[in-house]
Amino acid sequence: MTLAQAFLQRYKTPPTLFRAPGRVNLIGEHTDYNNGFVFPAAIDFYTHVAAAPRIDSKLVVYSENYGEEVEIDLRDSALTPRRHWSDYVGGVAWILLGTGHQISGAHLLIESNVPLGAGLSSSAALEVAVASALLGISGVSIPSLQLAQLCQRAENEFVGARCGIMDQFISVHAQPETALLLDCRSLEYQLFPIASGYTLVACNTMVKHDLASGAYNQRRAECEEGVRRLSAVLPHVQSLRDVTPEELSRNSKALPDTVLKRCRHVITENDRVVQASRCLSKHDVAGFGDLMAESHRSLRDDYEVSCAELDLMVEIAGRAEGAVGSRMTGGGFGGCTINLVRSESVPQFRDQVSTEYHKQTGRLPEIYVSRPAGGAGQVPIPGAPLKA
Repeated sequence: MTLAQAFLQRYKTPPTLFRAPGRVNLIGEHTDYNNGFVFPAAIDFYTHVAAAPRIDSKLVVYSENYGEEVEIDLRDSALTPRRHWSDYVGGVAWILLGTGHQISGAHLLIESNVPLGAGLSSSAALEVAVASALLGISGVSIPSLQLAQLCQRAENEFVGARCGIMDQFISVHAQPETALLLDCRSLEYQLFPIASGYTLVACNTMVKHDLASGAYNQRRAECEEGVRRLSAVLPHVQSLRDVTPEELSRNSKALPDTVLKRCRHVITENDRVVQASRCLSKHDVAGFGDLMAESHRSLRDDYEVSCAELDLMVEIAGRAEGAVGSRMTGGGFGGCTINLVRSESVPQFRDQVSTEYHKQTGRLPEIYVSRPAGGAGQVPIPGAPLKA
């Protein structure tokens, strides 16, 4: 049964269908909240939302993944998060209403194949898909950048996660077969085709260590401390984006050792992202892979957000058939690696990584294969009449 058919069966009215993708970040980790550069691509794993308006102010939301229905009253001025999957839905509605967008009550049926808890941005995919649905069935059109920013605000201000703009931005703006170089300060972006003959392969370590969320906020605080200290001697510095490697080296004694390491990762990672975009422009896939390896070492040694399982997965990939680059992707302390693999070698790569990782850890990894995918939007329902 399709999602549209399931919606019709449950709510007795035909829906409109919307979707938004998850993402991998090819390079540029923990740079987005430092006003730096990131280089994500959408993956062919989507959150779908079937939606139809109601005549009252309620959102009646059913998740196929969780097998659970919730109700949210849009008139409830005291709407607060519950530490529940529905917070991403309620947060989007809360921010849309709070910014003056007249959305109606709705039936929503949600289904996603974006892996949960794997660092592939399932939360942003849900936010963007729900926002697209609520706006679409309410007849409200907003610019794509505003859509991404509102979804980021929902996660920051309602859910309480201090994420940067990258996840929502790529979910909205992605184009098939390309990666997106995003300047997180200006929000200007450029699309770069991924070389034909290569495939994105994300390998899930199947672990997520408990310190992840607290360490994320700690790293942000350490970066902010670095900016405070460096700006005292470099007046032009407003974020780590403004510091060159040479300036950091000259002023390293102004920073505690740990803060210096955090700053060094962010500053060198920004440089790696720019170099990586040049490699794709020149079809230098090997050079791109080398930069991915440098990025992982920096995340492991300077930013200290890797873990034994991620390091092992990267090590195994380095020996696997067809791999040209591998690194952790996402916040760290578990989740996925992202690998650039020659397309004809993907079956061998999958088998080798899965077998060796399972042998050494006892865990069977999940492996997700994708070409770069397109971004959010309305999806035609097969057999539905075309609108005039």
